[in-house]
Amino acid sequence: MLNTRQALTLYAWNAEISGAFMLPQQACEVAVRNAVSDVLSAVYGLQWPWSLGFERSLPDPQSGFSMRKELCTARGKARAGNTNTVIPELKFAFWVRLFTQRFDNRLWLPHLKASFPGMPAGLTVQQCRQMIYYELDGVRSIRNRIAHHEPIFARNLAADYTRMLTLVAWRCPTTATWLDEIESVTTVLDQRP
Repeated sequence: MLNTRQALTLYAWNAEISGAFMLPQQACEVAVRNAVSDVLSAVYGLQWPWSLGFERSLPDPQSGFSMRKELCTARGKARAGNTNTVIPELKFAFWVRLFTQRFDNRLWLPHLKASFPGMPAGLTVQQCRQMIYYELDGVRSIRNRIAHHEPIFARNLAADYTRMLTLVAWRCPTTATWLDEIESVTTVLDQRP
């Protein structure tokens, strides 16, 4: 059982490590969503958020998360015709779900290898897409915990950092090298109380 001082020390460290994750999390999210935006531009044009074909390709279930509704909501918050203002309005879950099998034929079979040139060799596009989905979903999990100021100290934080770095490396190995040189997650991990 922790005493009050130990609990407060762990609380403060949890906040510090959460802050340290902001840079790799941001680099990961921006790298992935820019890759996806490039693919969507290749398939649906530079104005892909307003493409009726893209909108219709998105699932719209009666309950739960609707990618179609999410796109419409994001468009409503952005400047009309400016794709770059829509991208940050879309929830992370939207980007993660674009890596499900339903988008293989239109998006990933023709474009995944070019969009993620750092993927391991010898894997099929479907295997690569599944790996990206799995890793992104892991990032989504820690991202949401940090955003809601929840404890993350019980997680395998080294694995969480590696997951983010790996996703960046799959998109751009040079950016991953840069990120690994400037991040502070590993330093703060070594200071865990």
